[in-house]
Order: sequence, then structure tokens, then C-alpha cells
Amino acid sequence: MVGVDLLDLDSSLTEEERQIRAVVRRVVDERVRPHVAGWYEAGEVPARELAREFGALGLLGMHLTGYGCAGSTAVAYGLACLELEAGDSGVRSLVSVQGSLAMYAIWRYGSEEQKQRWLPAMATGEAIGCFGLTEPDHGSDPGSMTTRARRDGDDWILHGTKMWITNAPIADVAVIWARTDEGVRGFAVPMDTPGVTAREIGRKMSLRASVTGEIALDDVRLPADARLPEAIGLKAPLGCLTEARHGIVWGALGAARDCLETALTYATTRTQFGRPLAGFQLTQAKLADMAVEWHKGYLLALHLGRLADAGRLRPEQVSVGKLNNVREALAIARECRTILGANGVSGDYPVMRHANNLESVLTYEGTSEIHQLVIGQRLTGVSAFT
Repeated sequence: MVGVDLLDLDSSLTEEERQIRAVVRRVVDERVRPHVAGWYEAGEVPARELAREFGALGLLGMHLTGYGCAGSTAVAYGLACLELEAGDSGVRSLVSVQGSLAMYAIWRYGSEEQKQRWLPAMATGEAIGCFGLTEPDHGSDPGSMTTRARRDGDDWILHGTKMWITNAPIADVAVIWARTDEGVRGFAVPMDTPGVTAREIGRKMSLRASVTGEIALDDVRLPADARLPEAIGLKAPLGCLTEARHGIVWGALGAARDCLETALTYATTRTQFGRPLAGFQLTQAKLADMAVEWHKGYLLALHLGRLADAGRLRPEQVSVGKLNNVREALAIARECRTILGANGVSGDYPVMRHANNLESVLTYEGTSEIHQLVIGQRLTGVSAFT
């Protein structure tokens, strides 16, 4: 928890959930924290090595069943995301994109042959996946995608470009969404297929400890069995996004917790005007307000996780979680930066790194504005998207 568990939140978890959290926290402390500032500064991360280590712990696709996946609860997966993002949002993104986007798409919409081919290797981290939906000119409006798939005999020919795709430069398989004469369809595309190229996106000011790329599809020929047979219409990729957003609801709390714990430690040890910063009323007010918002976000995430485990989680409920928790996590990171003063912008502390990362988390897998409109549609019964 954050410093002191104000609301006795641990009592709301099962022993198994606490054990899973402890394992992930330990691997983050041992494998991520000592190195992540350097990864971020260099814009490089040993993603494949991390994937294999996370796979050995059962973290990749951990909430899926069968095919080597752990079959854990939604709450346990959320707790894992929280601990991973307490290390870095980019590290959590590696796990989230692998399990909740690429693996989930194949697990939910793929054929048995596709599942057998990809999922066991992806669960161990031996194979890396990515999820190709966003395009250079189409982000929040994926229904306007220009990537096309056309039939040529028994084959499919794909042409188009995908942008801002996590894991793309190191991926073995991409789940590509394309427009066909019958509507939007999904394809499992091996990245070594002729005509597929991936370019890493550089000069990022956020998520620097994450591999992000552009995928170009130049008349890529695929056999008929590359199509995900159950992925019919735009609802399929949007369903994958809902799955992944649940992890973000939890993950953002991890970044916020790390910022708040850093600020608490700093405030109690940094002396100004003859007393610790924590002894000033303004500082205590900041810390109290941030702790209250963090605990509220945690309760929201836990409630959504329990709904997911009961099979009752709805997309607009996930939108409530992502809108609130990412927005509040970013506000916490910014406020913690003020407590650290000039040291708040130093790479020796994690606060500015988390704040920069959360700017991306605020945008990807649905901007705040998109989630406001999803919630608004549920409240009013009127769509403001068109």
C-alpha cells in the first residue's frame, strides 16, 4: 500500500492475491528498479530478456486459461500490473500488450491451430506479439482505418501502415486489423512474412523504456488460415482494448504509488527552515489529498476486478476506471514533483519519469475524451461520436 494502509485495503485481498503481488513486487525490485532509470535515459530496454523472465513467472497472459497460461483472476492480474508499473509504465506495457492485446486476440478470436501455434510460446516469452490497430492518421477513430485486406484466390493481400505499436520492432507475430469488403477483420501476421517491415520510433519523451514501432504492410500475402475466424467487425478489436484497459486501471496506480512513496520519504528526510518538509501544513495537505485519491482509485480498481471475475464487467465501467485512475495518477505525479522541488526533475528520482510515462498512458487505449464520451453515452443514451 501507500506508506500506511489508511483503509486496511489488504484485508480485501485473498492470501493467493497477496502472494502473487509479493512475487511480482520482488521481481520488479530485483530486475527493474536497479536499471530502469538507465533504460529510460538511453531509450533502450532488454524487452526480450524481460519477457522470458516474466514468462517464467507466469505473468504473460496470466488471466487467460489453457495453452500454458496461468488462468489467474482478474484481480491478481491487476495487482501484477500495479506492481509492474510501479517499476515503469513501459515495463507494464510490455506485459499488457503481450497478454491482454496480442495473446487475448488470438485466445478469444483465433482458430485452434492459431492458438496452438502462438499462445504457448507467447506465454513463456519465447515469442513476442504486438497489436496493430492504430494508424498514422487514425487513432481514436479506428473505424476509419485505411489498412486493407483483399482476397486473391484463397489468400489475403494486406496493405497499409500501423503506428505507435508497442513491441512491434521485436515482435514475432502481429495481430493486424484491416478493412475488407465484409468489414473489419483481424489477422495473425508472422513478422518475417515478405512485405512486412517494422521501424522503431525514436525521439520519444515518454515510455522510453518501451519498444514502440511502425509496421508497414506492402501487399503482404497471407494464407486463408491467417485470419482470426471469430474476429468479425470493429467490436473485436474494441473488445481487446477493453481487456487491456482493465490492466491500465490498476497499472496507473503503481506509478502513482511509487511517486507518493518517494515524496513521503523525501518529505520526512529533507529539512528546510529547521524542520522536515513533512512538518509543514501545506506539505501534509498535499500528501493527505494524494493518499485519499490513491485509495479511492484502488477501491475502484478492486471493484472492477471483482466484477470482471464475476463475468459482469461492462466496457463503460472500464472507461470510468481508466478515466479516473490515469487522470488522478498523473495529478499525483505532478504534485509529488513539487514536493521534491528541483530534485523532482532529476533522473535520480522516479517522479518525472512516471509523470512523462503517464502522459502516454493518458492517451493510449482511449484518450480521456473518448472515455468521457463512452460514459456520457451510457448516461444519456445519446452517442456523441458521430
